[in-house]
Amino acid sequence: MAKRKTVADIIKMKQAGEKITMLTAYDAAMAAMLYDADVDVLLVGDSLGMVVLGYDSTVPVTMDEMIHHASAVRRGSASAFVVGDMPFGSYQSGVRDAIVNGTRFLKEAGCDAVKLEGGLEVCETVEALIRAGISVIGHIGLTPQTATQLGGYKVQGRDVESARKIIEEARALEKAGVFALVLECIPDELGKIVSEEIAIPTIGIGAGVHCDGQVLVTHDLLGMFDKFIPSFVKTYCTLAPSIKDAVLEYNSEVRNGSYPDKEHSFRGESNLRELLGL
Repeated sequence: MAKRKTVADIIKMKQAGEKITMLTAYDAAMAAMLYDADVDVLLVGDSLGMVVLGYDSTVPVTMDEMIHHASAVRRGSASAFVVGDMPFGSYQSGVRDAIVNGTRFLKEAGCDAVKLEGGLEVCETVEALIRAGISVIGHIGLTPQTATQLGGYKVQGRDVESARKIIEEARALEKAGVFALVLECIPDELGKIVSEEIAIPTIGIGAGVHCDGQVLVTHDLLGMFDKFIPSFVKTYCTLAPSIKDAVLEYNSEVRNGSYPDKEHSFRGESNLRELLGL
């Protein structure tokens, strides 16, 4: 079993010029497969609200739901570096709530760190979490929990003023103590600038190739979620049609009596009816 990565290991990857891979995981089985495939960081994203729980956005996701899924991910990947995504409402109400909820990810779910969205407005919260012993990944650019305030799911930082704000937020979050920073839906040149301006790793999602690492929703990568596919997503395979075809074949065989056949059935005494006196 590989040695479990630490925050220091993740930071050293940037210093060594090694790209970081991060993917979402919501259950033990997927977590085990991703870890076996040598993914560096498993993110229990609040995206589970849309791809697993059937919500229309990430906003309805609760702490209890996050802890439930994060615990499963930890059980499925004992040596992985696991990050819990702090859901909407778990930290916006104040530092005390943030510490209580961040602590739950570590104590109850066994996470190594938490991720939260926001720029300058969350720096005080980040500092408090770190003082409490909770490692934090930041998240700026497009922040899905507050996407309506940003005009919807749009690319951020296209103009000079908004690009300057993102750079300022990145610097502030680094100073506050985050050990890595997710950059979502920003121009690739801005992703390059931010990655060069801060010493901590940047993890891009729709932020270009110059980020120190990349993250995707695993269901998007595998072609398992087709309600909405962002333009930055590369679908590496399309499992959804294959799964549907397999289920249709199963339905057909059950209904016509060809499954289970002798190969998939157990054999007992050949004269069982006679022995039972029936």
